[in-house]
Amino acid sequence: MNAHLQPTGSAYFIQKSLEKPVSHTLSVLVDNEPGVLARVIGLFSGRGYNIESLTVSETEHQSHLSRITIVTRGTPHVIDQIRHQLERIVPVHRVVDLSNRAAELGQEKPLERELALVKVCGTGEERMEALRLAEAFRASVIDANTEHFIFEITGRVSKIEQFIAIMQPLGLVEVCRTGVAAMNRGPQGM
Repeated sequence: MNAHLQPTGSAYFIQKSLEKPVSHTLSVLVDNEPGVLARVIGLFSGRGYNIESLTVSETEHQSHLSRITIVTRGTPHVIDQIRHQLERIVPVHRVVDLSNRAAELGQEKPLERELALVKVCGTGEERMEALRLAEAFRASVIDANTEHFIFEITGRVSKIEQFIAIMQPLGLVEVCRTGVAAMNRGPQGM
């Protein structure tokens, strides 16, 4: 048996990839009709691809088009496979790998933002520390009583995760996140 071929547990042997998986943000323009999201998600689950973040919304009301933003991890080969398979689904109009497109155009990484609601319970000094830290992160208090705060924070995924981590010891109770919304910089559209 060749040393570069690895048994996979299936009837086939495939060459082990030396490429490291990286995070990619895919933007998918689709018809806004029942079942489209299920078909897109079915493609991922049926092939064992993981979705780290998923955001969907109608973006062009007159044309009945929705934009699906998917954050996934994979080698460049796997990301290309995903993109090509998505393009074959009939109600899909366009698939753009925002991460690769920015590099092709010589631009910075795409703008990526997420919104999170973070509930923190606490009293005394912990309560005051949570308020001070929220102010430093520019998180807004959208609900409060004597027992808890609910903060709204918007920013990069790393900022959201850092805020959640520092709230953990201060009485973090619950987190609700929207998923990533992303767009390339520059005058070009999707």
